Amino acid sequence: MPEWMFSQMMRSAQIKFSDHSILRIIQILGRLGNWRRVLQVIEWLRSRERFKSHKLRYIYTAALDALGKAKRPVEALNLFHAMQEHITSYPDLVAYRCIAVTLGQAGHMKELFDVIDTMRSPPKKKFKTNIIEKFDPRLEPDVVVYNSVLNACVRRKSWEGAFWVLQQLKLRNDQPSITTYGLVMEVMFECGKYNLVHDFFKKMQKSCVPNALTYKVLVSTLWKEGKTDEALLAVEDMERRGIVGTASLYYDLARCLGSAGRCEEALMQMGKICKVATKPLVVTYTGLIQACLDSGDIQSGAYIYNHMHQFCSPNLITYNIMLKGYLDSGMFEEAKQMFFKLLDNGNSISSKLDSKDKVFPDVYTFNLMLDACAAGKKWDDLKFAYSHMLKYGYHFNAKRHIQIVLDSCRAGKVELLEATWKDLARADRVPPVPLVKEMFRVQLERGNSAAALACVTDYPPAESQAFSAKFWMKLFVENSDRLSDGTLLRLLQEVSRVVTRNDSRILNNLMASCKEFLRTRSTKLDRVPRETALVC
Repeated sequence: MPEWMFSQMMRSAQIKFSDHSILRIIQILGRLGNWRRVLQVIEWLRSRERFKSHKLRYIYTAALDALGKAKRPVEALNLFHAMQEHITSYPDLVAYRCIAVTLGQAGHMKELFDVIDTMRSPPKKKFKTNIIEKFDPRLEPDVVVYNSVLNACVRRKSWEGAFWVLQQLKLRNDQPSITTYGLVMEVMFECGKYNLVHDFFKKMQKSCVPNALTYKVLVSTLWKEGKTDEALLAVEDMERRGIVGTASLYYDLARCLGSAGRCEEALMQMGKICKVATKPLVVTYTGLIQACLDSGDIQSGAYIYNHMHQFCSPNLITYNIMLKGYLDSGMFEEAKQMFFKLLDNGNSISSKLDSKDKVFPDVYTFNLMLDACAAGKKWDDLKFAYSHMLKYGYHFNAKRHIQIVLDSCRAGKVELLEATWKDLARADRVPPVPLVKEMFRVQLERGNSAAALACVTDYPPAESQAFSAKFWMKLFVENSDRLSDGTLLRLLQEVSRVVTRNDSRILNNLMASCKEFLRTRSTKLDRVPRETALVC
């Protein structure tokens, strides 16, 4: 449903909305992640058509929560500022928590500190009240707000902010919670201060029992430090305490073991992951493969790739990761076989049902193979991969493919240039200047002056500066040993006929340079016998 239709429906509905019904609408939209509709409801609410709210603050807070879950910090902050305009909607502690969590998860540190200052300050706007008591909404941040600051510190990699939070809690005589300790450890991990991660873990154990989050950060830290055995012992200690590990914890441990070449032990963690995981199994296997490849161990990555076929089928990301791993390790033939397998999936499609279970190469797959073939000067393989890329509907990309096409052409393989030229013509796209120059040269070397001239006849005048008289002369000089006088004379005749009908700067420059080159070459040829006679 378009946005305007939803707004029209709200305005034209013959319904008297209550606070409860508006709250329910916002909560339902929030669960669906439809934050735009939430803002439309708030916009309708501000118009106050057939609606008198007695719980405006709760409605705005529910909208803040919906925007936070949808990861829309800017919109949430705008709504928060709007809440401060009226006494009935002025933020309370729950609203401050909502906006703090949203800003913290987004890493908006400055805005978050502004919110904390707002909590501690009286309203900027003076409100009229019928109550004898003075309206004083000032509040002190609680542990939820401070934990939000730590979330922002994780995103910003600000260890100073983490110590500020601990200092504030100490001034309040509040003991950091297990969640606070876990977030502080995460900040130190992101900042690369691994010694402080261990220090806070030991300090936390003196006052509270570690949870899965703190163990996850500990395992990640030990992994970064290359302490695989210690990471394994940490998880065993966690299990002895009766703490249920999260899927991400076992996943990090499995990647730690895999990157150390201990594939069998890494795969043993899969059973534990499956008990608590919410993501598909293929995602976990792909992450293990990536961890192995990041450590430079292609053999372990290939082992896990072969093992995963017993439980799930690789997806396109898995294939691309393995393909890149093979190519980076110099295993071109293995990469080639995997590429052929992906192409075979496309050849074996007979119905729409077949296509659901098949994995096909994408543009990233083709670019990997094209770059590898060009780097290894495997021109036949390059031609094969490039032709299939066009067949699969992925068109020529000047930024990615122009150098590959030019290199292959200069190596004597003009098929890529011709295929690209046809593809651009079918798509009604203007060929880039370097391709035009190369095609002109190829056609002229073949003696086909008419085809060479056709390359530049209808070229946009805006690019005429690229085809200056100096450029044409340089082209003729560099290829003089492969261009016959007969070909150039025929080209001159063709250009002369076209120029009379089409006064183009490109063609005028071409004609002038061609005449000058023929005159210069004939002059040099005339001098050769005279110089020879003088020597004799």
